[in-house]
Amino acid sequence: MKDLDINFPLDKFEKLIIDIGWDSLDDWIDFCNNHKNKLLINKFWNNKVNDDWIWGLALPLLSQAYKFHNNFFDRKIIGLSALPGTGKTTLGNWLEAISLKLNFKIAVISIDDFYLPSDEMKLAIKNNPWNVSRGFPGSHSVNLMYEKLLSWKKNGELNVPVFDKSLRNGLGDRSHWRSDKPDLLILEGWFLGVEPLSIDLNDQQIINMNLSTHESSYRLKIQRNLKEYLDVWKLIDNIWQLKPLEFEYMNMWKSNQEQEMFLQKGNALQEEKLSDFLRMLNVSIPHKSFDVLNPYALLLIDQERNLIEAGLNF
Repeated sequence: MKDLDINFPLDKFEKLIIDIGWDSLDDWIDFCNNHKNKLLINKFWNNKVNDDWIWGLALPLLSQAYKFHNNFFDRKIIGLSALPGTGKTTLGNWLEAISLKLNFKIAVISIDDFYLPSDEMKLAIKNNPWNVSRGFPGSHSVNLMYEKLLSWKKNGELNVPVFDKSLRNGLGDRSHWRSDKPDLLILEGWFLGVEPLSIDLNDQQIINMNLSTHESSYRLKIQRNLKEYLDVWKLIDNIWQLKPLEFEYMNMWKSNQEQEMFLQKGNALQEEKLSDFLRMLNVSIPHKSFDVLNPYALLLIDQERNLIEAGLNF
């Protein structure tokens, strides 16, 4: 990896690679280089993604999926917990495409695909303090998510809804259903793996955020809603957390993501709606919840989304 533009420490990274199933970092690099034509690294990423992102996240995540498929008879779910705008969609598209080159099939789905249908969503989000149309715990069909994931684990048949955020003038809605038979599933989401947390009213974040009375009380409701997701989290075999050094980096990433969506589809969150959505993302769940997530692998990124640390979460 000497010729690559990589800044994260290799000692912690090698421990991750060995835990995934390779004898050493060199052994894993040889495997990747031997399959370089199949991995389509340069062709797919088109030089838009740094070496550290490819070699520190994409290839290790693919490698664990590959080992899971080859070494276990039961079907595995890998979780990817990452804030909005980090680049999960591009990563997911690559994982799905490249797994086929390695003779198995990955399906990447989002907890957002399980957003409630529009009629149910109106009731679920009614009177939320941010006036947003979706996004926080409580706006998903959690029972449906659990049933569909469990069904896939049992019989290998995946049948899940697909949510299109550009529908209803950017409010979003289910567009269709996806039927597939993947060998391995990756489930991603911005609060994936987050568990209910006792809220300390003297927490410095609450003071700094200047929460309104409505926001404070609604955060308690969201903590209750999170309990409904725990059974889903239990179905996940390993969680990889892509975590920014500062939570606030997400504001720029999400704004850029919505701008790109508007250019591509003509609808996206803009101006006041975008500001309200960012406020919800920033305050609906205590930042401490993401610090105590306890994932299998922890990957830290800076404001430019450079990977500065990748390894097991000790």
